Amino acid sequence: MTKHRNLVTCVALVGFLFIYVELRLSQLHKTEIKEVKSVQEPQRVNSPLGFYTETEKFDSNLPIILYNRVPKTGSTSFSNLVYDLTKTNKMYCLHLNITRNSLKIPIGDQYNLALNMTTWVERRPALYHGHFGYFSFAQFGFPDPMYINILREPLDRLLSFYYFIRYGDDFRKGLKRTKQGDKTTFDECVAQNGHDCQPRALWLQIPMMCGQSAECWKVGSQWALQQAKENLVNRYALVGVTEQLEDFVVVLEAIQPRIFNGIINKFRTGSKSHIRNTIHKEPPSEATLAAMKNTKTYRMEREFYDFAVRQFEHIKRYSTFKDETGTLQPLYGQYHYEKIFGPTGN
Repeated sequence: MTKHRNLVTCVALVGFLFIYVELRLSQLHKTEIKEVKSVQEPQRVNSPLGFYTETEKFDSNLPIILYNRVPKTGSTSFSNLVYDLTKTNKMYCLHLNITRNSLKIPIGDQYNLALNMTTWVERRPALYHGHFGYFSFAQFGFPDPMYINILREPLDRLLSFYYFIRYGDDFRKGLKRTKQGDKTTFDECVAQNGHDCQPRALWLQIPMMCGQSAECWKVGSQWALQQAKENLVNRYALVGVTEQLEDFVVVLEAIQPRIFNGIINKFRTGSKSHIRNTIHKEPPSEATLAAMKNTKTYRMEREFYDFAVRQFEHIKRYSTFKDETGTLQPLYGQYHYEKIFGPTGN
């Protein structure tokens, strides 16, 4: 009797184990199918990837963005948008102040900046911004950050800067400017061959995008123009233009949502999209405009600006779409993986 009872118990246990193993194998099979489908099926949901998790803390792979901002291109408006995102996106925004407002950085400081930004993992992800010429981290043996910039029609930029240093803007009204009190109009300055309205004053966006080389800062250098173009295409993730600033932030959010998530909404609904406006401007005469536009410096700067516009619009065309209201939105998920083989087959 005891032997019979033990036999029945053993059979029951074997049956139970068999059923349990079958159930587990079935569950694993379903999981594998689900995982394969999730890899093979395209990402159709129009939403970005890569947001903050606690495991990201002090991760040396988190992005660094370097924005060597050109004066009077909307850079303050843009930077303030980023500052507004620091808390919600758990990221950092830091201003890099170069002594005496120099656009050129000593080579020792270039090395130290590359070292500091690369190894300061406690301040990642981060966007660093300031007025300085492009410099490469790679030439010192460090991985390059993601470079961005904004350009503006060169004569419009110069006119804005000319009146800004005389009258200031509506952002910091009490701050004394370099030529505050000087009532000379741009027309009068050109007629008098003034220092800050000469054609050479237009030479700014090319050298800032060209780099720290001596030739970059040589006014009218064809080499500098070509180098600036090459850097724009090959070194910068995105270069927008002031005249399409809203489109610029749309594309930026598509490129790097980890840092720029929410910047589109901030730009469209916030009060800071046009935060800085020069208090007083006088439009120049047609004769003054014609004289400035007939200079070699203007033609080169304008060629570079037009090149930047074409490149930006090319990127925008394939990186955005218009929703049912006709509003530009970032485009995601236009890819999928397939034909996946590995050590165990497909």
